[in-house]
Amino acid sequence: MSRAINLALPLAEVRNLCARWGISVSAIEPLPQGGTHVVCTSGEGADEIRLTLGNHVITRRVSRFPFYRG
Repeated sequence: MSRAINLALPLAEVRNLCARWGISVSAIEPLPQGGTHVVCTSGEGADEIRLTLGNHVITRRVSRFPFYRG
């Protein structure tokens, strides 16, 4: 399963949740239409996010900012 997840949550909230749960993130960025794209460093971390935040996972294709640097 992919380590990348798109969530319908603000970037700051996703950062805080990952820090609280001890999930290591290799990349995180806001999405142009709202939400956050997050890439976990492990599949286990990504699975935990999917299980815990399943109602917020964006399953449709999303646009991302080109060359985002946060």
